[in-house]
Amino acid sequence: MIVDSFAANPGLEGGRPVPAVPAGTAVYAIGDIHGRSDLLAELHAAIAADAATRSASRRVLVHLGDYVDRGPDSAGVIYRLLDALPASFDSVCLLGNHERMMLDFLEDPSTGPFWLRNGGDATMASYGVSYDPKESFDLQRLRGLQGELRYCLPERHLRFFSGLHLLHVEGDYAFAHAGIRPGVALEAQEEMDLLWVRGLFLRSKIDHGKVVVHGHTILPEPEVLPNRIGIDTGAWYTGRLTCLALHGSERHLLATSP
Repeated sequence: MIVDSFAANPGLEGGRPVPAVPAGTAVYAIGDIHGRSDLLAELHAAIAADAATRSASRRVLVHLGDYVDRGPDSAGVIYRLLDALPASFDSVCLLGNHERMMLDFLEDPSTGPFWLRNGGDATMASYGVSYDPKESFDLQRLRGLQGELRYCLPERHLRFFSGLHLLHVEGDYAFAHAGIRPGVALEAQEEMDLLWVRGLFLRSKIDHGKVVVHGHTILPEPEVLPNRIGIDTGAWYTGRLTCLALHGSERHLLATSP
């Protein structure tokens, strides 16, 4: 069941027009999924139903990253993003810090302990790679786990991870996994900030030039502020996966029910 669908006031903010996406476009941005393919399927169905009530010639799904780790079905999430998106939607998939950790491990096994202790063990299991998390992570064992994951990971999944975007813009909105470094132009943002930034960005009250829609930082409720909108509601353990829907200057939230 989908809950918490509500409209924002399309009036003025601080004397300025409310930001908007391009005319004729409907944008749906989805927060951190973390292996919850069940919730993603539910939310995709709700998005398709919502879009059917809107007169938009272009429909865009923006997934904000962190598809893998922690939850039980990282592989299933990727299969859905590749093969089972709602019909008639353009899809934009952004890189999250957890995908970056996974890619780093596939390149350099010595980075494995950091990833595996931050939810990578669940991703390994979803692709059929098992190990005892209590065992020591010597380099030889890490190389073995890296080889097993490379063998079990479908080639098209690897292409998916390698082709993820860092930033996406639609009208007056910019979409990034974690946020941006305040005071730096969008085109000059660095990957580290786009994937990992927290305090500096979250505390900032400056106008970024675009309203930044982001995940990465878990909140009990979506955070809608004049300069940013955070929609990571901790789906992997709360059961609540959140979507920000944008139609012209209107916006509302869709979410799965915990």
